[in-house]
Amino acid sequence: MAEPPGTPHRTTGSTLLHPLSGLLGIPLDQINFVACQLFALLAAFWFRIYLGPSHASSAVRHAFATLFGIYFAVFCFGWYSIHLFVLVMMNYGIMNMASIPNIHRYSFVVAMGYLTLCHISRIYIFHYGILTTDFSGPLMIITQKITTLACQLHDGIGRQAEELTAEQNRLAVKTRPSLLEYLSYLLNFMSIIAGPCSNYKDYIAFIEGRHVHMKLLEVNWKQKGYDRLPDPSPTGAVMYKLCITLVSLILFLTLTKNFPMAYIIDNEFLDKTPFLSRLGYLYVVTQAAKPKYYFAWTLADAVNNAAGYGFSGVDEKGIFRWDLLSNLNIWNIETATSFKMYIENWNIQTAAWLKRVCYDRAPWYPTALTFILSALWHGIYPGYYFTFLTGILITLAARAVRNNCRHYFLSSVSLKIAYDVATWVVTQLAVCYTVAPFVMLAVEPTIKFYKSMYFHMHILSILVLLVLPIRPQTHSMRKPQNQAMKNSIKSKDK
Repeated sequence: MAEPPGTPHRTTGSTLLHPLSGLLGIPLDQINFVACQLFALLAAFWFRIYLGPSHASSAVRHAFATLFGIYFAVFCFGWYSIHLFVLVMMNYGIMNMASIPNIHRYSFVVAMGYLTLCHISRIYIFHYGILTTDFSGPLMIITQKITTLACQLHDGIGRQAEELTAEQNRLAVKTRPSLLEYLSYLLNFMSIIAGPCSNYKDYIAFIEGRHVHMKLLEVNWKQKGYDRLPDPSPTGAVMYKLCITLVSLILFLTLTKNFPMAYIIDNEFLDKTPFLSRLGYLYVVTQAAKPKYYFAWTLADAVNNAAGYGFSGVDEKGIFRWDLLSNLNIWNIETATSFKMYIENWNIQTAAWLKRVCYDRAPWYPTALTFILSALWHGIYPGYYFTFLTGILITLAARAVRNNCRHYFLSSVSLKIAYDVATWVVTQLAVCYTVAPFVMLAVEPTIKFYKSMYFHMHILSILVLLVLPIRPQTHSMRKPQNQAMKNSIKSKDK
């Protein structure tokens, strides 16, 4: 997120590392963030080795994870971390006092309402010059977890099994968690700073030592020549992700600083640069903005893996996979040939949360409501809403093009390659066009940017929707187990 030139770097957390911040020339809030995550990485290894399920009880593991998480929050955000604790305790009261038919509604309204109030306060306090790592980031993750647990508790206690999809059935929570389990799930040190959001049942299985075992039982190991279940180690996955983190950090310290997004609306640049060159530069500055996300999300994934959390099973080659909590797939992002493919591989856990709490439950217009919820969750900066409303339009247009045109290019390899190249170029440019306001935040630079681009993606998307019919999609993952639910889902998106 852009910070206006000349805005002093501040922190609401500890100033212990201020000398290091001055030495490196890096804002103190970023130093605190990285220090906490690196310390969390070391603590995660220690947690897995010395406080593993075979060495410590679930209560001890819960308590350790919670206390360290609280300490990290206070270290990074100081007294502002009280917002995290207030939201957690308010929703614990709702979870225990609200009726099961309404528990997910009350939890959602309170969590999203509190988060929105905090977002509003940031505008008046920071005036678009927000801290890179202020308390709203952890608050956003906690909001995801609160609403996820509330929905899954509602599924487990308040609905019949035949009313649920296969995924909802698998993740349904049958009993209300204890206070310690609740605090551990929301405030554990592995995810308190940078996430990601995970499912409650997966987290409890990890704490109790069933997490890896459950995934291994899905494979017939005797056919593979094993006499007993293997013991997969996350060390290789952690080292690989740390390498990605290091490369991302280097790119952030070099590319990101040299290619600011603000330059694409500089008057001199607009006057002297032709349209196609501006498009090319837009792609470059968007690429330069990605490494900080690659760094933060990959490091957070490595922290969870180091603790032994995040095992997702075995792939077709027999390789152990540690991507249950991965928030992005960099290769799929950079080679995406559709807007949908790009979105599905960017901020994966947030996309999964949106699907589970909104898209799968919305009675109508699930695509539009999901984009609106995503914008509201991110904050109230106008740029977010320009991004997500533009995203709705481009998603619908891309869906129409794919449904009506793609099959004509599958008859030969050369046609398929040409189609893939063309859709890759269009997808990457469409993403750049869509996310630029997300970085600019304010209305004036966003409108200036769109004018400089002649609103071309908006115009093209509208023309596509006027010319091509949108064929109804079949969401196989959302097919319920009873006919009544099938009929209600068929009415969506009409």
